[in-house]
Amino acid sequence: MKTTLIVAFHFPPFGAGSGILRILKFCRFLPEFGWQPVILTAKSSAYERTDETLVKQIPAGVPVTKAFAVDAQRDLSFRGRYFRWSALPDRWANWSLAAVWEGLFLIRRWRVDVILTTFPIATSVFIGYLLHKLTGKPWVVDFRDSMTEENYPEDPVTRRVYRWIESKAAQNAARLVFTARSTIQMYRKRYPWLSAEKCLLIPNGYDEEDFQWLSPARSAQSTLQEPLRLVHLGVIYPFERDPRPFFRTLARLKQQGRIHPSELKVELRASGSEAYYALILKELDIADLVYLLPALPYPAALRDAALSDGLLLFQAANCDHQIPAKAYEYLRLGKPILALTSHSGDTAALLQETGGATIVDLTDEEAIFTALPDFLDSLRKRDYAPASFETVQRYARRNQSRTLAETLSQIVGESQTGRQGQPERVPGP
Repeated sequence: MKTTLIVAFHFPPFGAGSGILRILKFCRFLPEFGWQPVILTAKSSAYERTDETLVKQIPAGVPVTKAFAVDAQRDLSFRGRYFRWSALPDRWANWSLAAVWEGLFLIRRWRVDVILTTFPIATSVFIGYLLHKLTGKPWVVDFRDSMTEENYPEDPVTRRVYRWIESKAAQNAARLVFTARSTIQMYRKRYPWLSAEKCLLIPNGYDEEDFQWLSPARSAQSTLQEPLRLVHLGVIYPFERDPRPFFRTLARLKQQGRIHPSELKVELRASGSEAYYALILKELDIADLVYLLPALPYPAALRDAALSDGLLLFQAANCDHQIPAKAYEYLRLGKPILALTSHSGDTAALLQETGGATIVDLTDEEAIFTALPDFLDSLRKRDYAPASFETVQRYARRNQSRTLAETLSQIVGESQTGRQGQPERVPGP
């Protein structure tokens, strides 16, 4: 059994996003393929929100070390102000002080073969870089989505720090892991010397055990509700997933008498920015159609979505190279999906591959105005084609863990033969 040290800021009981499930499921399945995960994460007090139900999903036998960390914005501020340097690259930069020390101990104690660090917290990537340089252990970076873009992060200083960490990963890591093909294309264009072999595609997915209560045909056999329920799970970013065109469409249809609160109920669960959205709903007079609901524990949220009539997905064109993790859970639920996203992005490509979705441009209010009544009518008549269950099964977490395990084993072999484990030769500055 080989060992990988996984540096992940987001780990149970962190409870503010579904991205935590990616590493949690790797921990579950990697031992099946000969790899023992050892987790290095942060103290729970550093999290904005926790969900203790997720702790039960940590597999027995997976060691978890929590290094000291605080939120600079919350814990190091005075009258709402704090030193800029204390939050670079992010608010948890202080985590690196204890995490590097703990990481060195864990690498020695567990005879770690490969270090794996995971974004979206930049400090975790920086910790992985330091541990790699200090120990010479091969390093894998699970970027998932892009770490930087032309205007992201918005703050120029933060963006420069992010880009520096990203460039160190591109130069020194044995593999860079992404969840979408177009993100790989973006990075290879940004770093022309980056080889295709060094970039690994491991999409997000779902764990079949989380859906063991749901048979493949169950969603299609559920009782039609009155009013119809459209459900969205998770954060709706005002910029990347702007729901205002959808809201305005609902307002127009309501004004024309084509939809009524007795016939339709839209539920946005744990959307974030609730105060902002509440004002819009009130202004458009659709607060009786759209409900902003609190978060539920992950299993309860899945069960609630399974009782819906249809599921909503939002993704803007500026995120064409990303696929929301919830898309895979939606597909496994087998419910009809109204996907408000661009036709050119990876999200649309996934849904075209699997079927089961109506795709409409998020920014095209007229297209939404035309498509939404037809979508609702198809729900009432049960006149829709579900996603292909065989195709959806390709995205089971076990399959993705197998791919990761095979790659880790390949890296160990490369390191032992002297072809890996040293920084890649790249052009100078």
